[in-house]
Amino acid sequence: MTSESFQPVSAPARRTVVAAVGATGLAVALTACGGSDDNSSSSVSSGSTGGGDNAAAGSGGTVLAKTSDIPEGGGKVFEAQGVVVTQPAAGQYKAFSSKCTHAGCAVKDISNGVITCPCHNSQFSATDGSVKKGPATQPLAAANITVSGDEIKLA
Repeated sequence: MTSESFQPVSAPARRTVVAAVGATGLAVALTACGGSDDNSSSSVSSGSTGGGDNAAAGSGGTVLAKTSDIPEGGGKVFEAQGVVVTQPAAGQYKAFSSKCTHAGCAVKDISNGVITCPCHNSQFSATDGSVKKGPATQPLAAANITVSGDEIKLA
């Protein structure tokens, strides 16, 4: 008989698994409605100022909020879905990844048209996700939403 040494295989760290699952979910959500030639706009307006196809809005997607839940000039972070939804102007809704492009922290505060990351105080435009103040140098990734009636859905 030969004696073999047994060395257990270590499992990945919990943080690695959680990050991978979150990244995969966000990637699926962001690509679900990919291929749009809509100037990469992530918003669909409930009014005539929109830039999307509201006809398909009622057919699926995760309901995030009611339009009344998103304050004009502000927004709301949906941690579980990894998105932030803003209303830069009345009836205009935008969505972005809630993951800061600097160090990966979740953005928290949205007010006066600015999305702020609490980790290093990077600031992003609530209108287009662009960097308003560093240290972040890349904009927040756009996410696709639809607005149907008074419901905002992650597409």
